[in-house]
Amino acid sequence: MSGTDTMTPAATAPEPEHFPTTHDKPTQSTLRAALVSEWTKLRSVRSTVWSLVMTSAFTIGLGTLFCWAYLHRREQRGDRQNAVRALLFDPTARSLNGVVLAQLAIGVLGVLVMSSEYTTGMIRTSLAAVPNRRVFLLAKTIVLAAVGLVVAMVSVFVAFFMGQAVLSGDGLGTSLSADSVLRAVLGAGLYLTLIALFGLAIGTIVRRTPGAIATLFGIVLILPLIAQAFPEPWDVRIGRLAPFNAGQAMFSVRYDPDLLTPTQGLFVFLGWIVLAYIIAMVTLSRRDA
Repeated sequence: MSGTDTMTPAATAPEPEHFPTTHDKPTQSTLRAALVSEWTKLRSVRSTVWSLVMTSAFTIGLGTLFCWAYLHRREQRGDRQNAVRALLFDPTARSLNGVVLAQLAIGVLGVLVMSSEYTTGMIRTSLAAVPNRRVFLLAKTIVLAAVGLVVAMVSVFVAFFMGQAVLSGDGLGTSLSADSVLRAVLGAGLYLTLIALFGLAIGTIVRRTPGAIATLFGIVLILPLIAQAFPEPWDVRIGRLAPFNAGQAMFSVRYDPDLLTPTQGLFVFLGWIVLAYIIAMVTLSRRDA
């Protein structure tokens, strides 16, 4: 070794830069990003627009049509002064009759929010972006609930006011200040919103759109008919626990012995949704995309 040679310290490799990943972000940031993503997906799909339009059209259009048809039949019967019919007539229920069909439109929307991702294969990309499947399902639930609640509430209030405008021409209308009317209208909007969430849970469980829609329709429409086949008094006791009958109690003004009270109906229907979401979360967590 020559005298001019000197010992140089060994060069140290630079530490690699740390790039944050989704696991480094707090849960709130992950949920916020998932909400933005779900809102973008929801508003960019054509089926969303059509489902919401059909929900409003059925709620408003059919409600108004049923009110007009009642007045037309009443004139044909010539029973304007029939006190018994006037006593039994429920103007609020008449203007909200469109909810029966509207529930199917918004329920299908709930199914499509999840099942469409499995159909197109987008579910793999979605779960790669949001690995936490609970956050993934929660984000879909929040976005769908917010959109569904706005559309449902606007639709039922417009249906109510248009229906009462038709009925008031013959002195049969009512107002929101009447006993239990406001509660019934709000209950109808809440019921439509919950049906959408019920559809989302079923879409998560079944994953395939045709099967999920058939399951939703079967539970909502066919289950009450099956309950009627039971002998008395079990037909009423079981039938009132069906999702549609429980929901119908939420937007009924007058007491019906065959239905639950509005509060009982709400809790029973929430029980159906909670059960469906538990199954949905288990299946979403354990099955591959």
